[in-house]
Amino acid sequence: MHIILIGNYKPDKQESMIRYALMLESGFIKAGFKTRIWWPTVFLGGFVKSTTSGLGKWLGYIDKWVFFPLILNYRLLKLNQNNFRFHVCDHSNAPYLKHLPADTTGITCHDVIAIRGGLGHADAYCDSSKMGKILQRWILGNLCKAKLLAAVSTLTLNQLRKLILHPSIQSKNWRVIYNALNAEFTPIEEKKRKLLLQNTGLYPDMPFLLHVGSGLPRKNRKMLLDMVHVIKNEWQGNICFAGDPIDEKLLSLAESLGIEKRIVSIIKPDHDTLVALYNACEAFIFPSFSEGFGWPLIEAQACGAPVIASNIEPMPEISGRAALHVNPYSPEEFAEAFLSLKDIDKRSEIIEKGFYNSRRFSLNKMIDEYLALHKLKCIESKNYVSESY
Repeated sequence: MHIILIGNYKPDKQESMIRYALMLESGFIKAGFKTRIWWPTVFLGGFVKSTTSGLGKWLGYIDKWVFFPLILNYRLLKLNQNNFRFHVCDHSNAPYLKHLPADTTGITCHDVIAIRGGLGHADAYCDSSKMGKILQRWILGNLCKAKLLAAVSTLTLNQLRKLILHPSIQSKNWRVIYNALNAEFTPIEEKKRKLLLQNTGLYPDMPFLLHVGSGLPRKNRKMLLDMVHVIKNEWQGNICFAGDPIDEKLLSLAESLGIEKRIVSIIKPDHDTLVALYNACEAFIFPSFSEGFGWPLIEAQACGAPVIASNIEPMPEISGRAALHVNPYSPEEFAEAFLSLKDIDKRSEIIEKGFYNSRRFSLNKMIDEYLALHKLKCIESKNYVSESY
């Protein structure tokens, strides 16, 4: 039996989805299956710097939605499809489902944020252009036809079911399969941590709060500034934003609050630096308004950082309620939760529970559940031990 994964269009630079496809490929191979990834072929997108805006976006659409389906159909003609299973790694590629055999093809739904945003749900915190709304409806229309579907959280599955009001949905094999940690996240010794962070702009031995992610409105970066303003003189550490650059609006707010010199931006840190940041931070702050899963939350837990996160699902679900969960609209509650970590026993308890929770998200367990979705049996080897129950 062979497994073919359908990956994302590489010029779009959706790094988390590329890592996800590679993680699935690695897991299936360790489980004993011949596996490969079919990445959408790059033709026109190779002539532009970016396929996420302007003319490049339209050239990317032609590659993804015109050329690659033709290539898919050609490749399928050459296969003995009885010996293959197919899996589309990202729900945004749901239109490929109509070109693949329905009974032996699955798909992963990582979130319905863009779909809900395109349908006018304000709590998605994701606005869409006119073309974006058309695209998201097209994606949803194809996604609802999937016979085999893995949603990465209970929230994501429930939100998807609410969007698709069709009686036949109950007979489909849709289930929750949590993401695994997609790289090694673990505590590291202090000497190594300091070495990795020495050129980041963080002052040695200066405590800092950490936020990891993009600058999208739903990520609620502003909360870190507001909570530090509420804390005032009770804590004089820094705020570190790792991921996208800080935008002008956030900088202006920092200046108005008089804390601009306490802001450190680390743009797209490499993996080792990210692990060091999780290890070194006084607390990891995850005040998101809208998520499908929330990888940074469990990454921080696996590295031993105490986590303060939004009380909106799926954050409590994914944290195993091993974080402090408070109202993402209330800087006072975030400030109070952070100051409560001065209690050493409470801090230690949160960290230990976080370690325990992060162990739920192993690659072998995730692969076991994907094999069950596709009704395949694991071929155990010295490189792979099943964690199914």
